[in-house]
Parts: sequence; structure tokens; C-alpha cells
Amino acid sequence: MLDKIKATIEQAIEPIQDGASIMVSGFGDSGIPFELLKAVLDKGVRDLTIISNNAGTREVGIAGLIKARRVRKVVCSHPRPINSEVFAAAYRAKHLELECMPQGTLAERLRAAGAGLGPFFTPTGYGTLVAEGKESRVIDGKGYILEQPLHGDFALVGAHLGDRWGNLTYRYAGRNFGPVMCMAARHTIVQVDRVVALGDIAPEQVMTPGIFVKAVVAAGGAR
Repeated sequence: MLDKIKATIEQAIEPIQDGASIMVSGFGDSGIPFELLKAVLDKGVRDLTIISNNAGTREVGIAGLIKARRVRKVVCSHPRPINSEVFAAAYRAKHLELECMPQGTLAERLRAAGAGLGPFFTPTGYGTLVAEGKESRVIDGKGYILEQPLHGDFALVGAHLGDRWGNLTYRYAGRNFGPVMCMAARHTIVQVDRVVALGDIAPEQVMTPGIFVKAVVAAGGAR
């Protein structure tokens, strides 16, 4: 019987090892898998590459990993949201690298990876610092730069409901980057508000099909 439900958060994150690239869903505080990130911190893995919309806030989640010197590089579109002093201090001290890009470019690079596509041309960033080191072309009088698909070893995603097949649904803004990160990662781990029986999520409400999910755990799963 296919069952992707994990009894504990520790079981869910067990495959993550040093040096992994980890996609983290979230926009602001909406959809961030805080419990999964805390478990990664407690596990002690290091030399991580974090791919997310921002570089963490306060001293929890991504910021908690940065403060503990577990992160080698951050790939994001908004490194300095409010309360991002942990990232700022680490970056100024040269404790981590930063790759920054426009938010739409981040989303499209993730989508291209999840769809199995190759590089793509976009006008966003043409003629700016974003274009440095990248192939540029002018097509029909408009400038473009070449961007690469963005893959990850793991995705840590926050969702609302999940079943034993890994089908997911999200609430409101909690959806954000979750679906595309599930597709772009090689191994997706999802914390949900509630595990439901197979069939409780109506087919038209399945926002991420279970084929893209490896593990599901309730956010309050025992530690």
C-alpha cells in the first residue's frame, strides 16, 4: 500500500545530508515549513545551499540555520525583508554567498526545472548587473538574457492538507512557491496542518499531485 506519511518530523528529514541544496517554500511567513527547518537545524547538517524567496527573518527558520553557520549559500530574490538582521550580519562577515535575482526569474527558473525544460531567454535584467556573465541576445529589437533551470536536492514545503499518496492542497497565500518547488526538487518533504484520508481532497482541489512528493508529516508530528 502506497503510504508517504511519516510518523515524525525526524523520519521525514532523515535523507538530508551535509552539502544538500534545499528549496524552502514561503512568502513572508506564509507557507514556511518552520517545523521542518527546526528539525534540519537540530540534525546538525551543514554546508547547505538554501533556495527560497527570501533569506529568513528573526532567528527562526532559514535565519536560524544561517545563525548556526549551517548555510554556505543563499539563492533568493529578496534577501533583506524586515527583521533580516541575521542574514545581513552573516553576509557582511562573508560567512555565506548570495545569488540574487528578480522574483519572476526565480519562479520561472524553478518552473523550467520542474517541467524538464532547458535554459530560457527573458528580458528581465537585460542591461543590468543581473546580466553579468550570462549570454545576451537582441531578438526583434528587444534584449534578453539566458537563464538556467534551478534544481534542488530537496524541497521543504508547507501545505494545508495532505493524504497518504502525497496529494496536497494549500490555504490562500500559503500556496506561493510550494507547487513549483515540489516539481523542481529531486526529493520533496512536506509538513501539513492536517493529514486526511485518501479521497478527502476533491480531485479539482489537488494543487500538487502526489507524484511530486516523497514524504508528508503533520506539522505537530512528535519530535
